[in-house]
Amino acid sequence: MLTLQIQVRISSISPLIMFLLKAWRTTAFGVYGYLNFTKPAFLEHSKNFKSEDMQTQLDGKNCVVTGANSGIGYAAAEGLASRGATVYMVCRSKERGEAALSKICSATGNQNVHLEVCDLSSIKEIKSFMSKFSSKDQPIHALVNNAGLLENNRVTTSEGCDLSSQSSSVSFTSQFELNFAVNVLGTYALTELMLPLLEKAAPDARVITVTSGGMYTSQLTEDLQVTYIRKLDVYLLKTSDLWYFIKFLMQFSGSNFNGVEQYARNKRIQVALTEKWAERYKNKGVGFYSMHPGWAETPGVAKSLPSFNEKLSEKLRTSEQGADTIIWLALQPQNKLASGALYFDRAEAPKHLPFAATKGSHSLIDGVIDRLNTLSGVSA
Repeated sequence: MLTLQIQVRISSISPLIMFLLKAWRTTAFGVYGYLNFTKPAFLEHSKNFKSEDMQTQLDGKNCVVTGANSGIGYAAAEGLASRGATVYMVCRSKERGEAALSKICSATGNQNVHLEVCDLSSIKEIKSFMSKFSSKDQPIHALVNNAGLLENNRVTTSEGCDLSSQSSSVSFTSQFELNFAVNVLGTYALTELMLPLLEKAAPDARVITVTSGGMYTSQLTEDLQVTYIRKLDVYLLKTSDLWYFIKFLMQFSGSNFNGVEQYARNKRIQVALTEKWAERYKNKGVGFYSMHPGWAETPGVAKSLPSFNEKLSEKLRTSEQGADTIIWLALQPQNKLASGALYFDRAEAPKHLPFAATKGSHSLIDGVIDRLNTLSGVSA
């Protein structure tokens, strides 16, 4: 009886602790963000910027920027092109990409700006793109992983994997959840496949991954929320099979989907991935950095977070201010930077907020990478 009472009390306390922890993370992030991520904060931080840091020219350097047709990606591509770099803009839409390319060439006078069309939610397209792009056999000095999205509804891609249980008579196929497919799986696959070209530019090569302050609200988790039922075949249903099926439905039901939380999880993975890449490839001559652009007014934010965009419209940064640290990271000598670090407003930034209990979760990254290798068919 005593054991039962203890178990009941513990089980009732645990949800309360998780609720309070989640509330603290959200509150701490809100306060920290309002004080640091806005336009006024950028203007204040910029008083410590050194103008000479941005004077380096990039003639003869090759840079790849994903999601470069608008917002921060466009500003980053334009900033790199204005300094003489050969820029490859990776965009999903050929029409929007061509329009952005034309504007950048006109604004910078740099004609060495090229459009590469690729849907980064598709592993098949990424592999096809990299097969052709690698044939150029040229060094890549900077890969800017900027492409990303926040889809509030549960949307899946046409690609996926088999999730049938080997120990059960329940079998089904699955599809990738869209946020995860772009923000994590596509970013991971593109970076791993780009590595041979980055090594050609060693020791001056770097990967810059654009994350989000939303990651402060999330710990790393192995629940990637990657799947969705496409086809279900249930036969000879036993008790164990039924429980397996119920757990699957509970875990992947679209009715429980929260796009903002999924986005935060994705961005936490990006920060942890950057740490692991830096450790794994420390002898390759490639630096890995994640960066947070602050709260910027972009088409993506206006579409995904309309209320946030409207309420803070006067305080949101411009796309150019959001891209400032991307360009800064591309220009600095490697010995001035810390590979694996998170940067914000041209300085190394904390990856965890006080008492948020997120730091220890990064120990799960090896399991996450194993899963990404399986889902993408890319070996690290």
